[in-house]
Amino acid sequence: MRKDLEVVLNSTYDAMLAIDKDGIITIFNKAAEKLTGIKSEDALNKFVVDVVPDTRLMHVIRTGEPELNKQQKLGDIMIITSRMPIKEENGQIIGAVAIFRDITDFLDLAAQITNLKEIQSMLEAIFHATQEAISVVDQNGINLMINPAYTKVTGLRESDIIGRPASADIAEGESVHMKVLSTKKPVEKARLKVGPNKRDIIANAAPIIVDGELRGSVAILDDVSEIIKLTKELKEAKQIIRKLEAKYTFDDIVGYNKLIIAAIEKAKIAADTPATVILRGESGTGKELFAHAIHNLSKRKFNQFVRVNCAALSENLLESELFGYEEGAFTGARKGGKIGLFEQASGGTIFLDEIGDISLSTQIKLLRVLQEKEVVRVGGTKPISIDVRIIAATNMNLEEAIKDGRFREDLYYRINVIPIVIPALRQRKDDINILVHHFINIFNQEYGRSILDISDSAIEALKGYDWPGNVRELENIIGRSIINMTHNENIIQVAHLPKLNSRYEGDNHELDSYIKSNKQYRDITLEEASIEAEKRAIISALNKYNNNKTQAAKVLNISIRTLYYKIEKYNIQA
Repeated sequence: MRKDLEVVLNSTYDAMLAIDKDGIITIFNKAAEKLTGIKSEDALNKFVVDVVPDTRLMHVIRTGEPELNKQQKLGDIMIITSRMPIKEENGQIIGAVAIFRDITDFLDLAAQITNLKEIQSMLEAIFHATQEAISVVDQNGINLMINPAYTKVTGLRESDIIGRPASADIAEGESVHMKVLSTKKPVEKARLKVGPNKRDIIANAAPIIVDGELRGSVAILDDVSEIIKLTKELKEAKQIIRKLEAKYTFDDIVGYNKLIIAAIEKAKIAADTPATVILRGESGTGKELFAHAIHNLSKRKFNQFVRVNCAALSENLLESELFGYEEGAFTGARKGGKIGLFEQASGGTIFLDEIGDISLSTQIKLLRVLQEKEVVRVGGTKPISIDVRIIAATNMNLEEAIKDGRFREDLYYRINVIPIVIPALRQRKDDINILVHHFINIFNQEYGRSILDISDSAIEALKGYDWPGNVRELENIIGRSIINMTHNENIIQVAHLPKLNSRYEGDNHELDSYIKSNKQYRDITLEEASIEAEKRAIISALNKYNNNKTQAAKVLNISIRTLYYKIEKYNIQA
């Protein structure tokens, strides 16, 4: 019997070291020899500390407490070990055993099993210690072994599984055991649902080959139901975020200049009121960031945030989008009509960007919304009550527009309840340094770079520029500068900066080449040269942003309506 036990112990893949209550080594199998480099004859009948100085088996005997799944270095390899006391039926400790393995060879566990039934009792300790759910079937696909982790994952007990077919635990999907038995090849990352609760799991299985013969299959199940649940919750959260569309807060508005701080403080006060806000400032100063931040700090933050670019839509389209329309209101009207953006935003906030560009007729309807808190759909007569907080924005001089008859004075007073002026970048050049580092962090993540800083000379060059495109232009410049850097450069230098005296440096170079290649270039008028430069600037912007007209219009610092006009005027094939 001793000889049989010795054969079994030396056949197992797991290293085993057992001691009696006095610490004398009684078992030291072949796998232990292989992992420790110590011969069994040099270990057996020796005091364990003399053989393995850092062993904790004596501690296990003293405390009677097992130590499970502990990682540690053993020479040049990393092992995982479980140490357990050996107890008689009366609970008296008569020894301790350590079972350990090379972690890198864990996946070869199934292929190394030589006699499943003979070593089942020795594997039991590992089965009870591991946190991974394991099941084993024989060559006929009949369940032989499961561990407690398997019961926890599937909700199935031994009485539900042992002796039954491999498919007994499957609620949805194909048995990985049966696939392994039919192909004699491992199965990896199979998605299944198991048990009465249909838990989502990922299964990896491998064949058990003994003496060249298929003797069964071993599978490890990883419970991913919680991951799927969290992924679903994340997806739902993203959908809510996309629906709200207000993604910026006041933390995203960077700067210490007193003008920007004053604007932020006024905006925070405005956020706590239901009053209409108008954001005044040049293009590129960050008016949309302020609109997002005001909404997200307000009591309406959990409701809709709708952004409307008034300059991007024609008069008729803007009206139908803002106020909605009834079925049959015009040719092509959707069956059943369409709800307007004001109705969609009810309970939340609507951001009317470039409000100075809307037509006088639309201004009248907007005035009604502000006065009566209701809208009438295009083609309809029934007023619809709404509860919408309006944030407007413009880079236009509305006072001049009123004098010119392009903007209604009564509407002006309705929207000018809380005016917030956002300073131009040239008014807050002391913020350039912090803004640059803010953009470096953003582009490092976006481009996968590791830019550390910007040189003092480069900062001075940036401060010497007037920034007609404001913060948006600075962001563009920093992005282009990082693109100009090699991957072993991590400090932005002056040489990396695009020329700051022209926003369309590349286009001007193209224009120079065009003029110089024209034999009659001396006779080209200034107007013709300007037209050619404008045309090439538009083409360059469209090409750079893959024909995204909204982005191109932003870079060119013109409204999208103006961009469409110029594309048609110059017959640009966009």
